[in-house]
Amino acid sequence: MGRSYEDWLKEQDSDLVARVRSGDESNKPLLNQINWIWVSNLMNKKADLNPTSAELLDWVTSGQIEAMREKAK
Repeated sequence: MGRSYEDWLKEQDSDLVARVRSGDESNKPLLNQINWIWVSNLMNKKADLNPTSAELLDWVTSGQIEAMREKAK
């Protein structure tokens, strides 16, 4: 099995993660937030830091991250 979300997060630029998660730190990470980090890594030639599709699937199915969140009513 691949890395856990927390293991992957430790490898990322902490300033980028803070910007992406700003104001949402009390919730589980969203897949879209990970996508922002993914694109940034690609643009900065750090694609090796991106999660694999198997890791993403594991994170969503195990509840480590949310694929989407219901809007508050």
